[in-house]
Amino acid sequence: MTTKSEQTREALVETALAMFREHGYEKTTMRAIAAEAGVSQGNAYYYFDGKDALVQQLYLRLQAEHRDVALAAIRDGAPLADNLCALWRAGIDVMEPYHGFGSTLLTTALQASSGTSPLSGASAQARDDAIGLVADVLERSKGVPGGALRRQLPMLLWLVYLGITLHWVCDDSEQRARTMTLIDGVAPILARMLMLARLPVGRGLVADITALVEKLTPTGSLPTAPPEPASRTSSTVRTEAG
Repeated sequence: MTTKSEQTREALVETALAMFREHGYEKTTMRAIAAEAGVSQGNAYYYFDGKDALVQQLYLRLQAEHRDVALAAIRDGAPLADNLCALWRAGIDVMEPYHGFGSTLLTTALQASSGTSPLSGASAQARDDAIGLVADVLERSKGVPGGALRRQLPMLLWLVYLGITLHWVCDDSEQRARTMTLIDGVAPILARMLMLARLPVGRGLVADITALVEKLTPTGSLPTAPPEPASRTSSTVRTEAG
């Protein structure tokens, strides 16, 4: 049985998400959220220190739904390009009800100091969830390189997805057709590029990329990519890496 406190908190979250969808980020205020939820403004601030904290609740819910939809769509042993398409298309489908909200949030979220930035400390849990989902998709795909690139790949592909999300926010085409075209084009290109890791000339390029990522990632900011799972034997990695 849920407590009154839990019911109040849930009411504030549900009200905020509905108002974000209907009115956008800028026009939604804590005062309006509290009034619509039937609680005092002071009580609303007791549970959430501002609407940015409620945006984080949205991020977490979207990540949970994205995981459910994506894992049902990808196929074990499918080519990486196919599973990346399924992963990213699932994410766009899940976010679609909030398309208008995304455009009003964009100006704030792009500020590095904003609590709604996907790179902020406040977004750490949602970010970890998103990168973890990419890692799971990689684990179920074929054609994934090993070594240092494999360890950094979940984070790198999540950064690519951030770029796709930015395109989606600005996409006014019917049913976000341009974003879907972008996904269908980018996924196989990336998969082919990763094949370079199997060639001698590609290994030098991979070393340069991984070194650059390490230099550009301040300690404690972005999460480190998870280590290769123990279930992936050395022979499996050698096979994938050529």
